[in-house]
Formats: sequence, structure tokens, C-alpha cells
Amino acid sequence: MLRPRWLVPTSLALSVVGLLVSAYLTFEHYTGNETLACTVTDVVDCAKVTESAWSTFLGVPVALLGLLFFVAVTVLMLPSVWRRPEPWLDRARLGLLTVGLAMALYLVWAELFRIYAICLWCTVVHVATFALWIVVLFGQILSVPAGAAAEVARDDDPDAAPRSAKR
Repeated sequence: MLRPRWLVPTSLALSVVGLLVSAYLTFEHYTGNETLACTVTDVVDCAKVTESAWSTFLGVPVALLGLLFFVAVTVLMLPSVWRRPEPWLDRARLGLLTVGLAMALYLVWAELFRIYAICLWCTVVHVATFALWIVVLFGQILSVPAGAAAEVARDDDPDAAPRSAKR
């Protein structure tokens, strides 16, 4: 599969950002948010968000779920995995990112309409998830099977042998 040049480095960079911020939020969850670096205003209050009832999902800290999500996503975004030709990997990437995006939208809804505060660190994770979903979606749309790319290149080359001359 021939993929756009920007796809692998962009997707890997975004997944590493999500991984690092999720790791930080997980650390803060388990250490009591004592070192959570976040400006506090009427609207922005990371501690209010990360200590709310919405900071767990089915009894599991949302930060830990995010960390596990980004570990899996980062593995799927590694250059060696992108080079593998198995079509199920493309479906797994987009499927996992769709689940992550749905969770991010749910958490943004909770921040805006239930907690009435925004966590800037959480927002970085939400934006990284959305951006990854867009990058992977368009990267897959713009990807061309290797055989099809060779045919297109041959069709564009006036010096190439006619197809009927092939054996």
C-alpha cells in the first residue's frame, strides 16, 4: 500500500502526544492531583474535572483508559506496523480511533454540561484523538494499493511498453 508521506510521522507524533499526556493524567490520578499543572479560572479547572464523578468509567479511571488506548494506538501507528500489508490493520486503526473519539466526545460533553469546567490537559488528549481520527481516515482514503500505483505510473509513462506487449 502506498500511503501519503505525511501519514506515518503525523499519526505517530499525535499518538505519542496523547500517550504522554495520558500518562501524566494517570500519574496525577494516582498521586492525588497534587502536582497537576493547570491554570484555575471560572472555566478552566483541571482538578475539578479530574476529581469529579465523571473521572471514572465503570469504576476505572478515565486517565488510565486513555493511557491504555494510546498505548494500543501508538503501537498501531509505528512505521513497521504501517508497512504491514494486512487490511485488518487499517480497519483496527480506524475502529479503535472511532471508539476513542466517541469517548472523547462523551467526556467533552461531561466537562461542558455536567462538570461546568474544562481541563486543559484533557483537551490536549481530546484534540489529539480527533486529529488522529482525521489523519488516519484521510490517510487511508488517499492510500493506493501498490499494484494500482504501478499501473497508474505505467499509464502515465509514454515510453512504457504497451500492455499488449506484456507476457
